[in-house]
Amino acid sequence: MTRLLIVCLGGALGSGARYLVSSWAATHLGADFPRGTLVVNATGSFLLAFIVALRPGLVSPDLRLFLGAGILGGYTTYSSFNTETVALLNGGSAGLAALNLALTVGGCLAAGFAGFAVGRWVAG
Repeated sequence: MTRLLIVCLGGALGSGARYLVSSWAATHLGADFPRGTLVVNATGSFLLAFIVALRPGLVSPDLRLFLGAGILGGYTTYSSFNTETVALLNGGSAGLAALNLALTVGGCLAAGFAGFAVGRWVAG
């Protein structure tokens, strides 16, 4: 139960950080392109990879959980996708990395189109 609370607390902080960073980017970099999402995804990908790369003894398991699944999980889920794909590439599984990339990007775009279509259908 304690680990769940650690993740939930971190997730709330990460969601707030995502809102603040996205708002800042839209105000200062322009809102004509999703720069906020790009900044969030890039910084989240960097930070999660950094945390994963740290020696296990350097960061406690609870702190790693709080930062990774908690804060960065609320901040961006793209960072998880990115880190998993990089891990596949680093492990010599280029084919699986390409499959993960294709299925995630293609599948999520297809799911998004389907969600829009169903939402429009329900709305009449």
